[in-house]
Amino acid sequence: MAAPMKSVGSKLSVERPAFTTTSFQKKTRSKLVSIPGTRPSVQNGQLIVSTGVTSLDYLLGQCAEDRYDSYSRMILKYFLAEGVVCRHELFVAAVQESPDDILQELPAPILDDIAIHKPVEQHGLPCGPQDSLDSMKIAWRYQNLPKVQSALASSSRFGHYYDVSKTMEPEIRQAANCHRFYFPEHPTQSSPTQSPMLESYSALLKSLQEVIHKGGFDGAAPMTKSRNILRIGLHSLGSALWGDDLCCRDNPRHSHALTTFLYGLRALLRSSLSVAVVTLPSHLIQNRALMGSITRLCDNAISLESFKGSERETNPLYKDYHGLLHVRQVPHLNCLVSELPDRKDLAFKLKRKQFSIERLHLPPDLSETVSRVSRGELAGAAMPGSACGSSTSGNKHLDF
Repeated sequence: MAAPMKSVGSKLSVERPAFTTTSFQKKTRSKLVSIPGTRPSVQNGQLIVSTGVTSLDYLLGQCAEDRYDSYSRMILKYFLAEGVVCRHELFVAAVQESPDDILQELPAPILDDIAIHKPVEQHGLPCGPQDSLDSMKIAWRYQNLPKVQSALASSSRFGHYYDVSKTMEPEIRQAANCHRFYFPEHPTQSSPTQSPMLESYSALLKSLQEVIHKGGFDGAAPMTKSRNILRIGLHSLGSALWGDDLCCRDNPRHSHALTTFLYGLRALLRSSLSVAVVTLPSHLIQNRALMGSITRLCDNAISLESFKGSERETNPLYKDYHGLLHVRQVPHLNCLVSELPDRKDLAFKLKRKQFSIERLHLPPDLSETVSRVSRGELAGAAMPGSACGSSTSGNKHLDF
């Protein structure tokens, strides 16, 4: 209990404690680099960027080619378009076509893209005799099941939305600083010593090193200068147009050329503010052990299994989707255990204005035209990991 003060009209003198100086300093966490279009990961604090596809960001936390290179090319254009909107620098390398052709096809951003989630419309009770008859066909177990949300969405906003039915305006596209590498127009020099890396991959890696060093993405730039991200898009590596024979022979002569390049690319990305998306035709690579080594060299690896040209394209069970998506590799950066996606039965669809990835939910089989063989094939495709050991007709690879 405190003693009462009796000093009236007099000044109170408070004895100040004596402070002694010491060399001990509290250790504080270093401040993260603040760059537009990035955010730290909630799992490991790693700086991450958006792939441009919001459903893919939710799936991987960060992004092979299909048989006809249409959907993997779409994801690559999303990735580059997100870099343009976030004012990141771009590096585009291609061999089949000019990088300018890829940049001219970037989807148009929706600048006022406020995500408005509309509630699912609830169907009213059947009012006619035909509607009552149709509802009776549905088994009672389907009626009592809770409704499941198919779309992949996150509560926090990250990334932008794009309209694939329109192309990006030239003024927006030309405002971005873009570096191009078109192999047919790039001179190569033969090395006097035998190197496991092809001349095309060696020239590409050298060009990347120059851009990273001159742009200050490797930390050589002073800290007073504003930092930026370099987005690297490498299209269809491993194809014969790069001089690689991985897709042409069962026992290729340059079996270690692509893996050697990926080792060098991985070292560049680890020591710089850069992120890369690499597409390669994995369905043409017959050596499964080599394909496994390529997958392990990537932080994120997904494969797109397109329904084009297959029996599933006309199967009524898959009428709402254009293909399946398989997660092959997840990142292990700054953590002991990586966070695996909660769902493995994933599918993608290309709508009129949007490319989206959803959970594979199939309606009850009410049609008598669907055979038991189709239902058995569907059950095998929806099982987790059922397609990991087989080479499907439309399976290609997209690596990060």
